[in-house]
Amino acid sequence: MVFETKATITTFGGQLLKLTHPSHSTKTPMNVSIYLPPAAISSSSPPKKVPVLIYLSGLTCTPDNCAEKGFLHAAASKHNIAIVYPDTSPRGANITGEDESYDFGSGAGFYIDATESPWSENYNMYSYIRHELLDAVFAAADFGNRLDRDRISITGHSMGGHGALTIYLKNPGLFRSVSAFAPIANPVNCPWGEKAFSGYLGSGDKEEWKRHDATELVAQEQWKGKDLRALIDVGTGDNFYKQGQLLPENFEKAVEEAGVTGVNVRYQANYDHSYFFISTFAQDHVDHAAKYLL
Repeated sequence: MVFETKATITTFGGQLLKLTHPSHSTKTPMNVSIYLPPAAISSSSPPKKVPVLIYLSGLTCTPDNCAEKGFLHAAASKHNIAIVYPDTSPRGANITGEDESYDFGSGAGFYIDATESPWSENYNMYSYIRHELLDAVFAAADFGNRLDRDRISITGHSMGGHGALTIYLKNPGLFRSVSAFAPIANPVNCPWGEKAFSGYLGSGDKEEWKRHDATELVAQEQWKGKDLRALIDVGTGDNFYKQGQLLPENFEKAVEEAGVTGVNVRYQANYDHSYFFISTFAQDHVDHAAKYLL
């Protein structure tokens, strides 16, 4: 796969690359931004390999939102950690209804592979993130040799927090750690999840839904008694938390019942769901990843 560079932006001593590429998972062009920290753009030979943090964005977002407002790479530059900011869905798949609502279709891929027609043709965001994008990033001619495939962590916000937790839980050993800002932690039991899973996976088999739910996944045998290496922040002023869209308490209960350790869920007084919340705790989440990456 060949990335086309749309922009190179110098920031915090490193470079933010705005890229696009054709995707065989989504059958559409996909945008992704990658922050290369100072050590990754140095002239040292051979190039120094740096660890990688994947950041999955929430509903409606593009790779630009967190890169411009989340300040994760401000923190990552201090640790010389690269950050990959993927998009949240295919764009321009020309499926009827894909642009009709903010919480389904464009900008709302939910990091799962759809099984229902017509969505299954393009909306394969789990395969895109887990397989295609990771393979492409580390194989990239321009920067792949500066990234360390053996040191990857994952984080995300809201829908992206759901994506980070579920992809991490489905792939033990692939990532060094996980964190999430206000994740949709139990989508089978919240309106956002019910709408997305009904549309992408069908309404007939609720057991299939559970395969894409962090609260269900953490209770599986393979995680019982294990160290999750997880940090989760939720704002108590978050209206979506108040409306029952996030349900972190259900995840905490499942963790306790499974005897899972290493899970730090913090409720931050009065913080909302916005990038003011993300940027405030970005340093903590990058530091959490650095603890296991460095």
